[in-house]
Amino acid sequence: MKGERTCPRCGAPARPPGAWSSRWVCSVHGEVYPLAPVTTPSAALVHQLARDSHVPLWLPWPLPRGWVVGAVIHAGDDASGVRASGIGISGPNPMGGPGDLLLVAEEQGVGLGAGLAGLEGADPGKAVEGEPQAKVQVHGRAVPMWFVEGPADRAVYVGHWSGSWLWAILYPQSAGVLLLEDVEVVDLRDLGHEADLLPYGTPPPWLVQGYDQ
Repeated sequence: MKGERTCPRCGAPARPPGAWSSRWVCSVHGEVYPLAPVTTPSAALVHQLARDSHVPLWLPWPLPRGWVVGAVIHAGDDASGVRASGIGISGPNPMGGPGDLLLVAEEQGVGLGAGLAGLEGADPGKAVEGEPQAKVQVHGRAVPMWFVEGPADRAVYVGHWSGSWLWAILYPQSAGVLLLEDVEVVDLRDLGHEADLLPYGTPPPWLVQGYDQ
């Protein structure tokens, strides 16, 4: 995630389309929708993704007091548009210190959320079986979220909304208490010019480092 397009599942460099494939290719996972490098978020980037994205740009709304938009990530290509998006906010962790919450929306099979959760497959699989452990609110409707076993330094939950996966990745793991409350999320594509007024910060180090740690 440091300056080149990478595989959303493992972070390896992705090879651009060429004579043998019309898609970007990971040497491990084959054809993929490449993940763009993590850059400093801005209203201009949000508006660009809003035009090109096939999936929601989920954002907790209203933003918790003292939190800023610290990351805007996306996977896709020029021909297919954005097939996975992630909006990250950063602020005070209720358990002390700083915290981050990254909401990822993606089509099935892209693998961005699964990659950040440390899963081997592209989708959560059996993780969404049994009783859900949390929920988020979308348009007044409760969306069940299941806890996913992943890296010990973060808490990961996944649910499903209107044909796409909805992942919540919280860092550090103690920030997972944020989902004990009813978190209301909105699609940034529906906010329009309100995106210009959002407080923007810088990407958290763990996300910039990506799969290298």
